[in-house]
Amino acid sequence: MTNENPTNQSLADDEEVIKRVRTCRAEGASPKRIARALGLSPAAVAQILQSAQFEVDWASPELSPGEKAVLGCWVSPGWSDGLGVPGHPEWLAGESRNPGSAGLAGVVVAREHRRGTVSVCSYLIDVYCLGVKDVIGPKIINDGLELLTLTRRFFSAFDAAPVPAPLELARHLVLGAVDYALDLGFQPHPDFASAAAHLGPWTGPSAITFGRDGKPFYVQGPNDNPAEVMRALQRSAGTEPDSFHFLTGVPA
Repeated sequence: MTNENPTNQSLADDEEVIKRVRTCRAEGASPKRIARALGLSPAAVAQILQSAQFEVDWASPELSPGEKAVLGCWVSPGWSDGLGVPGHPEWLAGESRNPGSAGLAGVVVAREHRRGTVSVCSYLIDVYCLGVKDVIGPKIINDGLELLTLTRRFFSAFDAAPVPAPLELARHLVLGAVDYALDLGFQPHPDFASAAAHLGPWTGPSAITFGRDGKPFYVQGPNDNPAEVMRALQRSAGTEPDSFHFLTGVPA
């Protein structure tokens, strides 16, 4: 006899079931009660509810020819602390609760790849001075649960959950920081070349004003050569006392 009942996994992948799970949860039903009512395993319900935390509320942008669909885009909380964002109040997502993370921003962009897989790139950015400090990807993953795990791991260094964002913001934030750092004499991370296209076409200039309150502010990282950074800033920003600011752990 053929079993015509759908499996838990096929139910969990059904858009109508996903909608019903989220509706039940919004009405206050517990995950166990939802699982019993819909014939799902508790694990399948948990997966649907977890994935909802990273659902994007922004409309998908128009794609250029050959550009893969955007499945998700997130930025770190408080990414705009100290920056100027005139003309785009909708991009702002509250301040960070951790002053130690000011000047650092994280961005994750997920796109369709092929055969049901997802391509993901993550960018760690010094928005006050050095631009793109680290890049992960493009990394090819298999499903939404793996995307959830990867995104949580990347943003775990920040003080709160990532914020859904439009791809346009990611472009202006990442590529704008690259341009800002280049003007100061700093190259992006070597892996950035392989991940830049993941952001899609962009002509600039950025709508974001970088630097803390409009001026370069260098905070020494564990792998930096502060003497080299200071010399570059003196060449690009000038040697006047207020031309740039810095915070280093050793005499610079």
